[in-house]
Amino acid sequence: MNTGSLNGAKQRGMAIISALLIAAVVAVIAAGMLTRQSVATRALEADQQRVQGRWVAQGGLEISRQLLWDARLRDPLTRRDQPWAQPLLAAGFAGRLEDEQGKFNLRNLVANERIDEAQVQAFERLCELIGVSAVVGQRIRQRVIAGYPHLLNAQIGATAKAGFDSGRATSPDAAHKPQPPKVPMLRTLDDLRSVEGGTDALIGQLAPYVTVIPATTWINGNTATAQVLAAYVPGLSLERATALIAERDAGRWFINRGDFVNRLRMPQLEASSVKVGITSDWFRLRGEARRDQRRVSLDALLHRSEDRLPQVIWSRVGA
Repeated sequence: MNTGSLNGAKQRGMAIISALLIAAVVAVIAAGMLTRQSVATRALEADQQRVQGRWVAQGGLEISRQLLWDARLRDPLTRRDQPWAQPLLAAGFAGRLEDEQGKFNLRNLVANERIDEAQVQAFERLCELIGVSAVVGQRIRQRVIAGYPHLLNAQIGATAKAGFDSGRATSPDAAHKPQPPKVPMLRTLDDLRSVEGGTDALIGQLAPYVTVIPATTWINGNTATAQVLAAYVPGLSLERATALIAERDAGRWFINRGDFVNRLRMPQLEASSVKVGITSDWFRLRGEARRDQRRVSLDALLHRSEDRLPQVIWSRVGA
């Protein structure tokens, strides 16, 4: 074999190797492009599912508003046997409405820029009934009170004689300048995590019985638990409250405040001190929208008035 043939063979071999290298590089680049395209496609699909899930969640919210409005038009009472209180299953959304006025409202601890001693005592009783230590209960009270303007050394007495109202009126004798809030006011129970001992377990322990509503409110006797009623009504035992709840949930709903007070069978109790009603304005919606493999959670606080669809006070939507 001559030298020219060897050189030619080497050149052909190099050309083949170069072609293979180029092909390998092109394959790697193409694979990278396909991978990036696949990742981008999946991200786009995930974004689309997330957006669709948010729309489904919004649909569940609108259905809930309509349910509450229809309930108000049909019956002035707020009871657990009404359609709003049933599980909500519609068009990929699953959720439930809760009557927040069936719970103790931490906002009630401060009313008219004064610490409400009756409400403080009610909260202390509730903590004892549900197994929250007195120390943690005190920290919660201090945290709540610190979030609102209030007069120092000024309290609404536990035995003060006052008409039954929502506590929204401004005190006419608030002559002194109230202390400004030291911390932001609570928005939800989750904000209690800033309190020493404010663990997830504590939040879960409080959730069935305690709420945070951005206005002073009354308790709804038709939706409250036995623990809340026993804490809220001075002298009412948990056993009697449990029997009263069983009677109520069997269909004997309270038709007015007088009916509730009479069925307490506590003649020594002053009716004006029992801030328990039979209607509700505040509701919490918790639910989840499902779209293919995507789950979008919804948590919202709704306020129902007499003249319009319930307003969304705040909402949180998350994947």
